[in-house]
Amino acid sequence: MSNRLLLKGFEVELFTGRSNGEHVGVAAAVKRDLPDFVIEPDQRNLEYITKPESHYAPLKEALLAPRRRLRKWLAPQQLTLLPGSTLSLGDSNRFERSDPLNPYHDLIEATYGTKVVTTSVHINLGIEDLSLLFTALRLVRCEAALLLSLSASSPFLDGLPTGSHSQRWQQFPLTPEHVPLFLSHPHYVGWVEDQLASGSMRNERHLWTSVRPNGPQRPYELNRLELRICDLITDPSLLLAVTTLLELRVLSLLLKPDQLDPLKASRLTPKELADLCDANDSAAAQMSLNAPLHHWRDGNPIICRSWVKQLLEEVDPISRDLNLVKQLAPLHSVLKKGNQAMQWLQAHANGQTVQAVIQNSIAEMNVEELTTSKTEAILG
Repeated sequence: MSNRLLLKGFEVELFTGRSNGEHVGVAAAVKRDLPDFVIEPDQRNLEYITKPESHYAPLKEALLAPRRRLRKWLAPQQLTLLPGSTLSLGDSNRFERSDPLNPYHDLIEATYGTKVVTTSVHINLGIEDLSLLFTALRLVRCEAALLLSLSASSPFLDGLPTGSHSQRWQQFPLTPEHVPLFLSHPHYVGWVEDQLASGSMRNERHLWTSVRPNGPQRPYELNRLELRICDLITDPSLLLAVTTLLELRVLSLLLKPDQLDPLKASRLTPKELADLCDANDSAAAQMSLNAPLHHWRDGNPIICRSWVKQLLEEVDPISRDLNLVKQLAPLHSVLKKGNQAMQWLQAHANGQTVQAVIQNSIAEMNVEELTTSKTEAILG
């Protein structure tokens, strides 16, 4: 097998606010001064995009450098970055427009309201071979619930526990409501054209699902897979570990297409697979690693944590071949200690208020960046 890794890039959304956890929207002002940031319809969150890299060594700094620039801009206003993927302590009854004159933002606010006021991280893998791209999309969609479970970080909304580990994925409006398992590029093109004609998609970007193809001219020119299901992962080492697992699954697919393409290796029909994927995603949003899921191979029940362990065992040989074993280490820690949502809920169950939980994580997020910066400066 080739040792050539895939190109990897990230779209990272962040909330801004005060150190007490209050959300404060400044996206429009940030965009004026820091043009590499992108505004969202609600000004309490914003986004930055990293340049594609094939090797993992530069990716941590690529993820952290924009956050440091943003923190420097926020500091004089006594503002900071907030962890989590929902308005944990915010007001979800109020939409705060970043661009009141933008007609598309009019549509978003009127149609979805604050359901879309969330943060996440989108992981992009470069795949130019269209046959491989759609095979990879099928496999990743069938296992996307596992990646959500590792990233879940949104158990609170408006100062209260929601009962879900990923409230973001529970509330975010999947669009269109039913998305098939794409059989090929022509199948995808025809389906998108039908959705645009019917109005269920307003434009070619209006496909909000767990994973989708992306490229310079969708749906016709495609060159990457975009995983959209993950909550915000503030720890760059954990984010790179999730990315490593994702990439290793795709590289394994190159070696064993007959064993890993759900169209060939599953007993279920494409329609049954699509329904199973959606049900697994919803279950993972509710209970993450403890969720009862159903395996895409045969529909049999399996606990999410056990399935993740199974995947790690399956990718172990290829991770050794590519010298990526250490990259996966944070995932073992998550399996042992729980994801961020589980740790937050445990702290809350132990007597901490939601505000105290968020405030502690704000401080940890800041220290993490400073520590990483100092360590890399010493090593570099």
